[in-house]
Amino acid sequence: MGEAVRVKGVTELDELCIDTIRFLAADAVQKAKSGHPGMPMGLAPAAYTLWMRQMKFNPANPKWLNRDRFVLSGGHGCMLLYSLLYLTGYDMTLDDLKNFRQWASKTPGHPEYHPALGIEATTGPLGQGISNAVGMAIAQKYLASYFNRDGFPVVDYKIFVTCGDGDLEEGVSSETSSLAGHLALDNLIVIYDDNHISIDGETGLSFTEDTAKRYKAYGWNVIEVPGDGNDMEAFEKALKKAKRTTNKPTMIKLRTHIAFGAPTKHDTAEAHGSPLGDDEIKATKKNFGWDPEKTFNVPEQVLPHTRTAIDKGKKAEAAWNRLFKKYEAAYPELAKQFRDAAEGKITVDIDSLLPKFDAIKEGKPNAIATRSASGKVLDSLMPQMPFILGGSADLTPSNNTRWKDVKDFQPNSRDGRYIRFGVREHGMGAIMNGISISGM
Repeated sequence: MGEAVRVKGVTELDELCIDTIRFLAADAVQKAKSGHPGMPMGLAPAAYTLWMRQMKFNPANPKWLNRDRFVLSGGHGCMLLYSLLYLTGYDMTLDDLKNFRQWASKTPGHPEYHPALGIEATTGPLGQGISNAVGMAIAQKYLASYFNRDGFPVVDYKIFVTCGDGDLEEGVSSETSSLAGHLALDNLIVIYDDNHISIDGETGLSFTEDTAKRYKAYGWNVIEVPGDGNDMEAFEKALKKAKRTTNKPTMIKLRTHIAFGAPTKHDTAEAHGSPLGDDEIKATKKNFGWDPEKTFNVPEQVLPHTRTAIDKGKKAEAAWNRLFKKYEAAYPELAKQFRDAAEGKITVDIDSLLPKFDAIKEGKPNAIATRSASGKVLDSLMPQMPFILGGSADLTPSNNTRWKDVKDFQPNSRDGRYIRFGVREHGMGAIMNGISISGM
């Protein structure tokens, strides 16, 4: 380590772990001769603080049902996620990191969805991850309203997202963020990695709006962390405040620096989508007090510390299992529904519910519009299938998607199953993907 601690609000051991994330990312991209080292290097302190101090998960059981979800909106920075998965004890090895972007490896350049490895939703097309997360937040709210009872919060996880300037420039994120504000999704926390850099250069070339004011106008709680993205005391306070916030999703705006600490690539577009170069990485390591000749170096103090996440996760899941056992005794039918839903079981005979349409009736063609037929099918199926949500992008009367006796999903009716998307077709698709990967 160098003489000075560069990250505020952490111990020297914490900072050693943070720097390990930075250099694992830089080394993996360099070995692959392809990738994006800059974002992981700039966002490493915040990601480490979130994972080690504020997020609820269990590396020994990545699919624990009540885990918090982490969405990396901007999968180009996936070495950040891979490094965290390896360090905290998921099924990810150092050799897997060394095989970054290689054929048939566990560490492709743009992972999408692999919950068994701890990958919830890590998106390539920008704007999709934050939009998927809105769907995940809707699903969590519905499931909580359906299953939770007084004293039994069996569904109380949160959805954490990291996103960048590119995510906020994409139109789909505007659609979904607007809807998230309307729906008051206070289980959604977005960490905006505001590093001011895109592939073309500084974002000021094309992106100069006040994003904080925009998200406040959407109805979000916006917290701006002062400084350069390395004040983790202030950042953790923002996380805690976000977790306590009710009736609003939260954006934490964090001013970071791409390729933090690199002598010539710090705050440059060259660090966005290209390896730093061997000489630059060596010089950066020297800046941080590391041996410049060592690659994929994990100091011996690091893993014993980061792997405490395993024991912490096991304890969290064990406490939830004890709660669920009591819940099962008090509400056996709900508990059975919960288990069936988690296993993807369909407990109704769909064929027996489907309406019949006769092409010929009384010797004459019996035509029916497909949207009318679809509406009749929904009327038959949906009342018997409580773990399907649906909706329409402002075409409900035309496309017959609102089935009989359904309630709208709104801030004051989380038990509603019909989503009023408004005129947000692109956002609707991304949100439905998020609902789908929530097990519904």
